[in-house]
Amino acid sequence: MTAAKTRFATKALIAATMAIALAACGKKDEGSAAAVTNGEPIAKIAPPAGASWADTYAVTPEGGYRMGNPDAPIKLVEYGALSCSHCAEFAEMSAAELRDNFIASGRVSYEVRFFMLNALDVPATLLATCGAPEAALPLAEQFWGWQKNMFANLQSNEAALNAAGQLPPEQRFAAIAQAGEMDSFFASRGIAADQAKICLADTAKATKLVEATNKAGQELNITGTPTFFLNGTKLDGNTWEAVKVALEKAGAR
Repeated sequence: MTAAKTRFATKALIAATMAIALAACGKKDEGSAAAVTNGEPIAKIAPPAGASWADTYAVTPEGGYRMGNPDAPIKLVEYGALSCSHCAEFAEMSAAELRDNFIASGRVSYEVRFFMLNALDVPATLLATCGAPEAALPLAEQFWGWQKNMFANLQSNEAALNAAGQLPPEQRFAAIAQAGEMDSFFASRGIAADQAKICLADTAKATKLVEATNKAGQELNITGTPTFFLNGTKLDGNTWEAVKVALEKAGAR
């Protein structure tokens, strides 16, 4: 089963639980940095003594997960979906350089706001955010690297995935996670089975994730992932090459 077919098959599962504004995993778009204003080079900003900006995490008022200097003059926000292949590609291409060259300098902060494309994203996000706030972004990065395995598992467990749609909401996301073996993935990274069970049954949080997706889609015209904003300006491109140029143009150089 391809990722596209899996998304189609699972739409009914999430629709049975709550309304959701579905968007496609955005096509790879080189775009440009034309919308970003040229800025003067910004000097590196030292973190507090004994700290590192690359190890500084926080949950934002918008419900995102931020890494880096909270007062960074350059703020990069990604609307990303854990089931999105292009988000996975961006994570693979950007992770080391974004963290070590941009975030660690104190000039750039990076925030991920999880976007629910389909029924797979809800349990994946519930699990990625099940632990401490500082674990969410590292877990998301690792999940994107493992994502192809999820689709392979779903192909093997298609009957279990379909059966999940017949379960009550408080059991449905756990069943989807089990069909894709997401539960095993996160268990191997510190999210214990009992803890995961509680998080996957949190339908109130699931509803908030969907509502945040609907709001972002409507108010910010987000039609696919990943979508990036730099200091509030929507970027044309969604590849690391395009985003890197925008960061440098904004002064991270």
